[in-house]
Amino acid sequence: MSNPVNQFIEIAPDCDLKAAVVPQTKNGKPTIATIEYELLSGKPYGYTLEELKFATHLKHKQIPPAEVKARRPQLWAEYFAKPCACMRASPLTKQYGWGAHYDAQGGIALYAVESEEYRRFVKDKSMKKFFAMRSKRE
Repeated sequence: MSNPVNQFIEIAPDCDLKAAVVPQTKNGKPTIATIEYELLSGKPYGYTLEELKFATHLKHKQIPPAEVKARRPQLWAEYFAKPCACMRASPLTKQYGWGAHYDAQGGIALYAVESEEYRRFVKDKSMKKFFAMRSKRE
């Protein structure tokens, strides 16, 4: 898995939200969306794609910090032995109205679809832009 740089992921074409929504837990448990949102909103540009995916996996599977500390390289290798989806497949960009910006170092930050920053990234002709993946087939 590589960490994208200098890119912006726009919300999915079939996401009709006019304002971003903060994802909620489901049955009292965090979802992938709630974990990704918590990590990225708490530390904008603090995670590369690999770091975000791994941190999300650890939280979602509730792997204890002591186990992570003792087995981090092994857990990392096991997790990345299979391909991982990028932010184009994240529920945040597909369903919740959040754009994802990768900076020059690969750090990721979220931008609400209704924000001025989101509109600025969409208009920026010097940056690569991609739409998030659709939730439904055409």
